[in-house]
Order: sequence, then structure tokens, then C-alpha cells
Amino acid sequence: MIAPSMADADLAPRLLDGDRRALARAISLVEDDRPEGWELVKQVYPHTGKAAVVGFTGPPGVGKSTLIGALTKARREAGRSVGVLSIDPSSPFTQGALLGDRIRLTEHFLDPGVFIRSMANRGALGGLSEAALQAALLLDAAGREDVFVETVGVGQAEIDIIDHADTIVLVLMPGSGDSIQALKAGVMEIPDVIVINKADHPLTDTMVREIRGVLSLANLDRTPEQVRGSWRVPIVKAEASRGIGVDELVGRLDEHREHILAAGQLNERRARNLRNEVLAIATARMRRRLEEELHEDAEFQALIDRVIERRLDPASAAAALLERETVTRGAS
Repeated sequence: MIAPSMADADLAPRLLDGDRRALARAISLVEDDRPEGWELVKQVYPHTGKAAVVGFTGPPGVGKSTLIGALTKARREAGRSVGVLSIDPSSPFTQGALLGDRIRLTEHFLDPGVFIRSMANRGALGGLSEAALQAALLLDAAGREDVFVETVGVGQAEIDIIDHADTIVLVLMPGSGDSIQALKAGVMEIPDVIVINKADHPLTDTMVREIRGVLSLANLDRTPEQVRGSWRVPIVKAEASRGIGVDELVGRLDEHREHILAAGQLNERRARNLRNEVLAIATARMRRRLEEELHEDAEFQALIDRVIERRLDPASAAAALLERETVTRGAS
């Protein structure tokens, strides 16, 4: 464990110089919701925005971690530094997590050009935690050229990553009921690149046809000019465990980045992402503050009792609570 003395005044300069211990300490401070962690993010934030942030989403078990490991190897062979954030599901009771995604990235542990961090989502329904988003900023500030963010894998609801990455990779697997669910609206609307992993499966070509059909439906309300001027989502067949398809994926990621840069979409995406992130952080903090204020509030408990007894519906109770909070804050 890193000694508390590392949380000193020179942590930010050392982080900006790429010091691995400083980076690890900084992420720990943010993950523990320490005030000095948020102050550190504030200090280094002007130095962010240089990394290419790629988000990986998709159902559990499709091989996202294995794919990221293979992609990390390819990026390192090209001389680029890499940061990996693997977000694992946490217990709803203890908030703990196994953090098992590191097992699939062991070959990169001793590489100084790769920084790997596993984090718990701590109940975040969209696949990411508030701390994970700040950790990605810290990796960016520390000079990592590529930042790969792997989300929990929670199915159709897992779309938070669209607000925090420059490029979204949706990873699917043929012959899986979960992958069919992913073909539905929601997750299928967000990817810039789709990877069919474990493509040695006999149903791979069938799945590719199904996906192309779903993607074509997304263009029904757009003019031919809009379709031609937009990015056509490529489908990459891969076997990540054998390194097959990884070079093609690298090429597709580079092509997408060139596309959004040429079209001026990178700045647009980041502006949208930052707006949504500000709102998300504010919402999370307002909820925590409200929960703390109402923890032993007798009037609030009486309101909940009325809902439990079916004398008041939840929406009306929420409206009453908001009205009370508005009056209370206005009076103060």
C-alpha cells in the first residue's frame, strides 16, 4: 500500500511527469472520494484532452478483456503508451468487487508503458462509476496516449460509456442469448465499431447479417446525403485469444479517429460528453446530499410510511419531498 505521505503538494507534478506511483495514488484518492483527490483532478485537468479514449461495452463473457489485452499489445508494438481501466460489478451489499479482469491482462503487468487499473462500479447502473471517469482523466494527464475503458457488461442499459469516450467499441459473441438482446435498441445505437469476438463459431456470418440489418434500420429516417456523410459502422470478426482480427480493429479505430477529426466531430463529442458528465456528477452529489439529510428525518419517514400503506403514491410523495426541499432551501 502506498504511504499517505504521497498525498503531498508535489503529487500533481509527478503525475504529469508520468510517475506510475503518483498515478496509482491519485486514482486511489479519487476512488476513495477524498477531497485531495478531487483537488488533484482540478489541478491536472488543463493538461487533459490529448489521449484517444476508447470505450468497450457489450454483454458479459464476450471477451472484452481479452480483446483489450490483444489491442494493448498491438498499440505497444507501435510505440504508444496505454492506460486500461477495467470496471467490475460490485456487491449491492458490501460494494466490494472481485476485480478479476486483471487476470486476462497479466502479460502487460511489468510493461512500464502500460498502466492497468481495475475498479468497482459501486452500483452505477450504466456500467461506469463516477470515480472511473475521473481516473480516465488522470490517465490522460499522466501522458497515456491510448486509454481503454472496459465497462461492466450490463446489457441494454450500459450506455453511459457514450458520454465518456471518443470511440465506442461494442463487443458481441455469436450463439449467445445475451448477444441477441444487444441487437435491440439502446446499446446498438451507440457503437462506432462492432467486434464479433470468438468468430470461429458457425453462427458468426448469421450474426453479421442480423447486425447489418439492425444498423440499416437506423438510417431509415435519414437522407442519402446524411448517410454518405456519416460514419458507416464497420463489423470486425475477431478471435482475440489468438490475435486474429486485432490488426483490422486497430485500423478501424484509426480510421474512425481520422473521420471525426476531419469532420470536426471530436470537439462536438467531447463538448456533449463534458456537459453530460457535469450533470451526472451534480446529480450524484445531490442525491447523496439528499440521502444524508433524510437519513433520520421523521417527516420523510412518515411520508414513506404513507406510501407503504398505499395512502400516497410514490410520484406524489416525491413531489411533496421536492416541494419541501425547495421551501427549506429558499428559507435558508
